Amino acid sequence: MINLIRIRNFKSIREMELKLLPINVLIGANGAGKSNFINFFKLIYNIYTQNLQNYIAEEAGAENVLYNGLKESERLLGRIEFDNTNAYSFTLKPNQQGYLFFEFDITRFHHGYGKTDWDEVSLGNGYLESRLKNEEGGRYKYVKKYMSSFKIFHFHDTSKTAKIKQKCNIDDNQFLFEDAGNLAAYLYFLQEKHPKSFKKIEMIIRSVAPYFDCFVLEPDRIREDKIQLSWRQKDSDMNLYAMQLSDGTLRFMALATLLLQPELPSTIIIDEPELGLHPFAINKLAGLIKKASAQSQIIISTQSINLVDNFSPEDIITVDREDNQSVFVRQNSESLKDWLREYSIGDLWNKNVIGGMP
Repeated sequence: MINLIRIRNFKSIREMELKLLPINVLIGANGAGKSNFINFFKLIYNIYTQNLQNYIAEEAGAENVLYNGLKESERLLGRIEFDNTNAYSFTLKPNQQGYLFFEFDITRFHHGYGKTDWDEVSLGNGYLESRLKNEEGGRYKYVKKYMSSFKIFHFHDTSKTAKIKQKCNIDDNQFLFEDAGNLAAYLYFLQEKHPKSFKKIEMIIRSVAPYFDCFVLEPDRIREDKIQLSWRQKDSDMNLYAMQLSDGTLRFMALATLLLQPELPSTIIIDEPELGLHPFAINKLAGLIKKASAQSQIIISTQSINLVDNFSPEDIITVDREDNQSVFVRQNSESLKDWLREYSIGDLWNKNVIGGMP
């Protein structure tokens, strides 16, 4: 589990240090910085996969990655501590071409009880890409396991051309893609290899979509390397497809698959999972999140009061924009106990008692 994350000079985040728990629900107004915090994990993932320069290019250069641009921020710093034992930290500096290179690229191992009892090993400096992925050995393996799981799931695209609605390669089943573009292939894998998990997914979908009976997942009869999401409704033998699902139901199918898969990622990061969901489905989603948090650390960005109401204050992190920078505050039941006698945590957010509002 990620215990602590430190960020300096990344987008709207001037400086922050935040302890993470099994469930971390970020709430805040548009533009407060929730997406920038989530995007930091995208940066970390691209560092690990040696795709940093492409990431910088997609962001239109270092100017748009550094806090207030090149004139105000000389370097970007990040540090993530895992299970009080291992850590990864880095410092990036801009070059004249508008890219960022590694001033420091370090793994750390905690061998004592004091805050300073860390052994560190430098992976080198001056490089455009991290060398962590190339390193072998136990101490690297642990950090790499986490960093390789930092994918941001967003099931927003349910348009006619969305990948989730198209045929996909049946062999694309090692993990669920961030946009669920391989949902059919991954569900087919679970159906064949993990039938208990597959049945649980069907059952939870039926609880929010009573007309849904079951999935019908088979390789395409002409092109056997392809598969498409197919299902049946109750009291019917007709095969239906993703095009015949509501956007909310389709997104819930992806969320249920993500959170009920038999081998959960170390970290699950979801951007606005409530999009298009009925309030009843949002409550079901909260239950899935809580269950998954026993095995995986959950980080969510949301605008849903209904979703927030399902969690304790300690699970909630408010994000506000103060003095032109993002400020992150984890809530506390003790400090809110008088308010919580009459109001839910969602009510307090809506009333701007805990912040996170425009």
